[in-house]
Amino acid sequence: MPLTILRVQKEPFDSAAETAPLLADCGDIGALVSFTGLCRDEGGTLAALEIEHYPGMAEEEIGRVIAEAYARWPLEAILVIHRCGLIHPGEPIVLVATAGRHRSEAFAAAEFLMDYLKTRAPFWKKQHGDAAGGWVAAKAEDDAAASKWG
Repeated sequence: MPLTILRVQKEPFDSAAETAPLLADCGDIGALVSFTGLCRDEGGTLAALEIEHYPGMAEEEIGRVIAEAYARWPLEAILVIHRCGLIHPGEPIVLVATAGRHRSEAFAAAEFLMDYLKTRAPFWKKQHGDAAGGWVAAKAEDDAAASKWG
């Protein structure tokens, strides 16, 4: 049975500490791929990014996409942590880690999950700062990247 860790939380996280449990029982794991997304300061104009979600609904929807990743690739473990609330530049926003027998499946699954989180996950982002402000719209390049998964 693959290991799945999924959390939506306000608190910052330590990527290395969070991925350690994926390797605790690593008999058949040949690759661990992780991605940590950080809050940028947008050239000094962003004071903070505020992320909102519907508790329960967001986790259920992300869980559905994690199940899809397991159906597509032979993985041993998946971890997804996504922050909500007020996040300041330099702080982590999201962590996706996938573990599998081979790097190709681990990389593909991590990219698939991140493309989903950037385009379809039920999160709403609002910028706070000097010139920056307001709700963040989806970017065309993120939609184009996600379209390759069908």
